[in-house]
Amino acid sequence: MITASLSGPDRPPELVTERLVLRELRATDAIAVAAGAGDRRVAQYLIAVPSPYPIALARRWVLHRIAWWKQGRGVTFAVTHADEPEPLLGTVSLRRYVRAAPVWGHGFATEAAQAVVDFGFRELRLARVYAQVLAGNRASLGVLDKLGMVSEGVKRQHVNKARRLHDVVLYGLLRDEWLRR
Repeated sequence: MITASLSGPDRPPELVTERLVLRELRATDAIAVAAGAGDRRVAQYLIAVPSPYPIALARRWVLHRIAWWKQGRGVTFAVTHADEPEPLLGTVSLRRYVRAAPVWGHGFATEAAQAVVDFGFRELRLARVYAQVLAGNRASLGVLDKLGMVSEGVKRQHVNKARRLHDVVLYGLLRDEWLRR
């Protein structure tokens, strides 16, 4: 079960699942974001994140993501254990999910992503949610499959990362598909 406590137009809600709390991203999360996303095992699957990830760049990313809510552009949540607010497990938004390598394989990505997709359709009344994943990122593709998202195609050689062109796989979920599951 997922509960959402709405906090007003200036702040996103807090989402609580069985094991996780998805809370508002804070400027102080930049250090954890830089460490987690900058880990080579994680960064290899992120389109625009270098490894190592400089804290100043992570701080700018966090501040931009905090501003999204007020601008009506979306939301990014900090993902933490329900019984332990630190450490930051990762971030999740309607655009992107990043999690630290040490927590891979525990189902946190699926649980957090499901909470955000449900929030997007239920509270934000979205018509469609989509994801773009670098080809080869089997774990993220598996999460999208578990969410019931539909493969919509591939942008071939779409991203230049580490001096190589990479394919990007597109997934989407429509409101009526979400309602049927």
